[in-house]
Amino acid sequence: MLKSHPQALLYPSEVVTIAFLFCLKRVGNRAFYRWLEKDYRHLFPQLPERTRLFRLFLVHQDLTKVFLANPTVMGVIDAYGIELIHPTREGRSKKQIGKKGISNHRWARWWETLFAG
Repeated sequence: MLKSHPQALLYPSEVVTIAFLFCLKRVGNRAFYRWLEKDYRHLFPQLPERTRLFRLFLVHQDLTKVFLANPTVMGVIDAYGIELIHPTREGRSKKQIGKKGISNHRWARWWETLFAG
């Protein structure tokens, strides 16, 4: 476990946890900070000011690489947003691997459809 700086308000593991929450929440900086303060202040009583917190995300971003998976074909396809199949061909194959997305109801964004919360 990494030791915290003597003047730090959060441990590096807490900063990484909050950064992951920020990625999952998919809202702006201010909206995320308001949500974090309102709902999770009891878990992070020493939560720093908003701009300082987002600077800490940059400082500790190298720690997040531990959680990244190795690249896969599906991950690369999703990252580039290319259309996998035309929407009129939906349901024609039993080997179909995705769902239509929420952006334009095409196959390019199937990952968000499956895991959006």
